[in-house]
Amino acid sequence: MTLEQLTILNYKNIGEAQLRFSSKVNCLIGNNGMGKTNVLDAIYYLSYCKSFTSSNEHNAAINHDADFLMLQGRYSRKGSPEEISLSVQRGKRKTVKRNGKDYKRLREHIGLLPLVMVSPLDWDLIRGGSEERRRLMDQIISQGDRQYLDALIRYNKALEQRNSMIKNDYRDPLLYESVEQVMCSTAALLHESRKRWIEEFTPIFMRYYGTIAGEAEQVRLSYKSHLSEMTMQQLLNANRDRDMIMGYTTRGVHRDDIDLWMGSHPMRKTGSQGQCKTYTIALRLAQFEFLKKYTGTTPILLLDDIFDKLDEQRVVSIVNVVSNSKDFGQIFITDTNRTHLDEIVAMMSGDYAMMVVENGVITPIVSRKEEVSTP
Repeated sequence: MTLEQLTILNYKNIGEAQLRFSSKVNCLIGNNGMGKTNVLDAIYYLSYCKSFTSSNEHNAAINHDADFLMLQGRYSRKGSPEEISLSVQRGKRKTVKRNGKDYKRLREHIGLLPLVMVSPLDWDLIRGGSEERRRLMDQIISQGDRQYLDALIRYNKALEQRNSMIKNDYRDPLLYESVEQVMCSTAALLHESRKRWIEEFTPIFMRYYGTIAGEAEQVRLSYKSHLSEMTMQQLLNANRDRDMIMGYTTRGVHRDDIDLWMGSHPMRKTGSQGQCKTYTIALRLAQFEFLKKYTGTTPILLLDDIFDKLDEQRVVSIVNVVSNSKDFGQIFITDTNRTHLDEIVAMMSGDYAMMVVENGVITPIVSRKEEVSTP
């Protein structure tokens, strides 16, 4: 899959842009704060209908001087053209269209345009709370499994209802019965899906980490869940009084986590900056491989300022991974260093384009076009 053309109106600091891309490598150069990441974030938004860098508040993505934003992408997917448009007006819900037609349900769009973004914000996967790692699981699994996505939505809705009843001090067991039935049936599916996913995902992650860092550093992942000890119904029954005191549901799959290890120690306590960055890049590259397998489409890969804090050997290893393998398709890379990107492009064969980003204005400066086939 490739993104051939992107139109941007009023997205963050980008007032207006119409961009054409290489089917292989696209480099964006500029100082920090100029808008490089916003270009990648606009591409991300078209895939996931939300920003990677901003909160869930869609108005935050609208340019301060505008009342709306609009994004439009023209793709080539499995040999067929696809056009996705997304618009948001202040104070209103976003509108997403596929080939000119509104979606009946926005969830139908998830998985259509698989994409992986590697970003400095991935630091939160290691240093952040369990919700960051849970979001990673949900994002990866749901793109290739509609049943999982449906169960996740239903569980979260039932959880919200139960928390509301607890907050309002409802005590009648009959009021909880139907909500908890939904939570229990969906929790079982989510738990089994996550357990299968971590078993398949971990060896892929370990392989990428070893390729980048060498075999001397041993890493692994483990799945942590309350449902490994009890069923969801047993958890709800055992913690009912505690939940009423705390004011929310304290146990369940909504508290699941992934333990990240280097050797026998937690990564968050022992990893250096370079090791942590390598760790998150390996997670994202494993995500890429997993999505490609389960969606049947080669994802777009966005690499946002990924070479900072890495030694030269790890930089070379990463470039070799994404450039010398037939598994990767279209790639977008941002950097502040033109020389750095020139060296990267020189190591990559085939089609590429390079652009300068300054104060939200994107200017093409060089490209090389060759006949390149992309899955």
